Amino acid sequence: MAALRLIVGFGNPGAEYARTRHNAGFWFLDALGESLGARFGVDGKLHAETAKVDLGGQSLWLLKPTTFMNRSGQSVSAALRYFKIDPTEMLVAHDELDLPPGAARLKFDGGHGGQNGLRDTIAALGGGGFQRLRLGIGHPGDKHEVTNWVLGRPGRDDETAIRDAIARSLQVLPQVVAGDLNGAMKLLHTPPGAARPSTGTRTPS
Repeated sequence: MAALRLIVGFGNPGAEYARTRHNAGFWFLDALGESLGARFGVDGKLHAETAKVDLGGQSLWLLKPTTFMNRSGQSVSAALRYFKIDPTEMLVAHDELDLPPGAARLKFDGGHGGQNGLRDTIAALGGGGFQRLRLGIGHPGDKHEVTNWVLGRPGRDDETAIRDAIARSLQVLPQVVAGDLNGAMKLLHTPPGAARPSTGTRTPS
């Protein structure tokens, strides 16, 4: 797998959205930036807040689109063109309805699964050939309640679980950055205390 050059976090800009489930991707990027001493600045031409960091000797751009979730592809495609980065060298962190709070999964390629940031990005790029970090937020149980759910704030226990998943994801990020997505998946997807998958075993995404 390609080494990373760009990490994108999906979310909606503005204080009113800051603690909503839909902003789990922003939470991840903020936690990463804080751990590396990054300073985000607004970049109008990329429709985003950006920062440049170094992780394990690899230079990385961090990107938080300011377009609102449904237009994330505008910012992502502009950044890939401007920095001359291939989509395979990008990781997108986003909220995931199909995983419970506290779960985090890495994967490469695939569809959008109803996530509007992914939907717009895949449409803008003409495909889904990029790396993803799926941060579980749980499902309300009724498809008609999804919009209110993702734009609502999680309870204390769920927020703690999501932030714990982010912390565990940050622990394996150096492997993802170095291009070892499968190795990072094995570590992240194995429950704490369980036996690690043997070498060569592919962990389902």
